Amino acid sequence: MCGITGIVAFDEIGIQNMQYLDAATDSLINRGPDSRGVFRHKNVGLGHRRLSIIDVSHHGAQPMTDPSGRYTIVYNGEIYNFKLLRKNLQNAGITFQSESDTEVLLHAFIHKKIHFLNELNGFFSFAIYDKEEDSLFICRDRVGIKPLYVYKDDHQLIFASELKAIFAYNIHKELDHTTLYQYMQHNYVAGPSTILKNVIKLEPGATLELKDGKLKKDFYYEVPFHSEDHLKISYEEQQKYLFEYLEKSVQDRLIADVPVGAFLSGGIDSSVIVALAARHTDHLKTFSIGFKDQPFFDETEFAQLVANRHKTDHTVFSLSNDDLFEDLHNVLDYIDEPFADSSALAVHILTQKVSPEVKVALSGDGADELFAGYNKHFGEFRIEQSGPIAKAISVFHPLWRALPKSRNSKTGNLFRQLDRFSEGMRMDKKERYWRWCGFIDETRAFDFFTANTQKEIDLPTYLARKSRLLEHFTDKKDINEILYADMELVLQNDMLTKVDMMSMANSLEVRVPFLDHKVIEFAFSIPESSKINETNRKMILKDAFKHMLPRELYNRPKHGFEVPLLGWFKSELKSMIFDDLLDRDFVREQNIFDPLMVEQLKTQLMSSNPGDATARIWGLVVFQYWYKKWMK
Repeated sequence: MCGITGIVAFDEIGIQNMQYLDAATDSLINRGPDSRGVFRHKNVGLGHRRLSIIDVSHHGAQPMTDPSGRYTIVYNGEIYNFKLLRKNLQNAGITFQSESDTEVLLHAFIHKKIHFLNELNGFFSFAIYDKEEDSLFICRDRVGIKPLYVYKDDHQLIFASELKAIFAYNIHKELDHTTLYQYMQHNYVAGPSTILKNVIKLEPGATLELKDGKLKKDFYYEVPFHSEDHLKISYEEQQKYLFEYLEKSVQDRLIADVPVGAFLSGGIDSSVIVALAARHTDHLKTFSIGFKDQPFFDETEFAQLVANRHKTDHTVFSLSNDDLFEDLHNVLDYIDEPFADSSALAVHILTQKVSPEVKVALSGDGADELFAGYNKHFGEFRIEQSGPIAKAISVFHPLWRALPKSRNSKTGNLFRQLDRFSEGMRMDKKERYWRWCGFIDETRAFDFFTANTQKEIDLPTYLARKSRLLEHFTDKKDINEILYADMELVLQNDMLTKVDMMSMANSLEVRVPFLDHKVIEFAFSIPESSKINETNRKMILKDAFKHMLPRELYNRPKHGFEVPLLGWFKSELKSMIFDDLLDRDFVREQNIFDPLMVEQLKTQLMSSNPGDATARIWGLVVFQYWYKKWMK
């Protein structure tokens, strides 16, 4: 795992900006603390920070140039089947100077060009410069596990693993208000857009080639989705296939020349991964976090049951709310694009604790999106079935709307969920999905801006972006359509961004076995009836691995985790919010958000009925902190 960056200059201004290559490379030190390297040739510069995982010797250092001197690569990620690819290349007469997957990737490109991409099993972003053609080839993995930002103007093309490295080139930064409008709804930025104009995230499964001054984008992979073309096999056979695919994926992700561990939350997803990994690793190290002050969210008891059953070397990090709060500014300082999923605080502190123990950790991310694990999936299924419970909830919509709602109490959260469900029943499937992914509807989000900002929001562009994310929706009743949208929106832009950003802040590589492309393709080849019914979610996952997991893990509610933001907002963070980031005079001077709307939201936050004000305030706090650090 590493951090990469590069620049191709088009004119003298771009040539001048090549002086920032070293600074941009060093801004990625958290992603690669073990070593650094830069490459310069005329108008091209490449930079690399290394976290050594495979072939930790200097032979695996980057930027790496082939023996002919023609091709140079910078690469971030892991190719799990690199030994098989290496053997095939050796049979074709290729000789290797290292044991690294980087060199395999470089020679595969040299000898097969883009045709080798579908042979890769791993997660990655990389760039290869061809000195003879004076061309640059950039690529990102199938699912978008590893990020890649790209900036282009009249003077240069710049790419990097993080936005902060692009900032280091002294670029002109211009806020994209259309993207900000979407961020205000969801608390994260949906790719390929970014919070800045002229900067994009390269899409999963995409390539960019810069040659002869022209930039060409292609796609080598898209998750297949055919809503009516399901496998014609029994449920029992489906379980067998899932077990085989997932076990192979876990085995592949244990490949490393450094210690590999696993996160173990006590939920089904991470427990499945640990159970499989323990079959192939002696004394597997596993890690959990417990919450002293929030016993409702503490699942360490269930994690310990799994650890005991599979004889792992288990460590529990017991945290207090004070521990989370003390880490808050570390998270805010690392974020270089507004990202307000508050569970990032827990992921950051977990990876911070795990990093000294191992360099690589397996996680259970992706299972909820593939096998229908979220509340919104259950809600959508109930609406599809149109049963008496759903109808009764809808009838009482005015009551749910009037009752006090809060994420911070069991009763208040129930009223909040009932209100959202009954509200969603009044929408079509697309609008319901979009609304359930967010904290505020489109109208209220738009009204939150000043008149000047509203003029900057390009509504046709916004609607086109939204339409692209929802393009697979039909009139059919099929949860797989919701799950596919989750892959495009929630998983890619929220869950994977969170894990990558917070783990890389602590120099820890996190691997996600559920997101092997063969597992994903299988998951979308089975019907919704294998995943969800009136009483259960993630059915096939639970059934396929029931013989390996403690029975106590079954038939208990999904807990998730809630950061105690409301308490902090009313105490430790109150001054930062009211006197600094959301101060009336600063908001007025900034001229982005309507000061009156901000004041009303602050009043709601401090009331006995905060509703979703906590999440909305957190989204504003994260944006304002980012704005002050990076835009002012």
